[in-house]
Amino acid sequence: MSFFDCPSAAVHRPDDCPASVEQIIVPRSKDIGGFEVRRVLPSRERRTIGPFVFFDQMGLGHFKAGRGLDVRPHPHIGLATITYLYSGEIMHRDSLNTKQVIRPGAVNLMTAGRGIVHSERSPEDSRATDSELFGLQAWIALPRAFEESDPDFSHHSADELPVIEDGGARARVLAGSAYGEIASVPVKSETLYVDLHLQPGARLPIDSPHEERGLYIAEGSIEVDGQTYPAGQLLVLKPGAHFTIGSRTGARVALLGGEPLDGPRHLWWNFVHSDKARIEQAKADWVAGRFDQVIDDSDWIPLPDD
Repeated sequence: MSFFDCPSAAVHRPDDCPASVEQIIVPRSKDIGGFEVRRVLPSRERRTIGPFVFFDQMGLGHFKAGRGLDVRPHPHIGLATITYLYSGEIMHRDSLNTKQVIRPGAVNLMTAGRGIVHSERSPEDSRATDSELFGLQAWIALPRAFEESDPDFSHHSADELPVIEDGGARARVLAGSAYGEIASVPVKSETLYVDLHLQPGARLPIDSPHEERGLYIAEGSIEVDGQTYPAGQLLVLKPGAHFTIGSRTGARVALLGGEPLDGPRHLWWNFVHSDKARIEQAKADWVAGRFDQVIDDSDWIPLPDD
């Protein structure tokens, strides 16, 4: 399948097209021992985009031999996590007895529902030499009807996910639907999540019908409505905007969004829920050891004081 130009670009001159960007968010950065994490959502300016309540860029981080990522076991409720890597590897373990390495181009979907515990660490074989890690992790709030569903995990290799290529632009659909393709990743709400890779000089349309959408620039820079936006920015798009992006340098961009949430959500630490009392219960359950444990990983992260 090929890309096609947006209707506005085909009918009007570029300077006649309305501005497409509603808001620009620059994420907060934190260095955790040579590994930078950029927190994109939630932010002071914007809490959610579609069902996305949390969005992090991991890295690009470099590890010396013998070192790596070590996120100890921790709990979740009321959400689904989507992990996607540009480079490197992560070993996922959880309380469902899952043990799965994720590599670039694949998707790990972990649905927490009423409660799950997992850890994320660099695999032992990747620690034998210097290594790097670069990717994205997102949380999607589950619809109210699924907040207390049974926990689940699914892995989808790169060759299982739809890929559309045309004229130096490539789109891999990570979840939901885009560009006439549907990913098999079993999300519970209408979702838009696409990895866009533009070679220098490439262009592609952003014409999805989803009400809430954003473009996160992970690498390079893109042009929108004659303006250039560098890496490390989230562009919140105006509802209904149809336009074409281009890149002179080449770029890696995440297109995210989808159906708005079916009501407000409370977010505290790793817990997301429509009922604040349910989060308090999850706190008490973690302190009391009532969550199931992770296979082959007996360590754990204590409940934060704040």
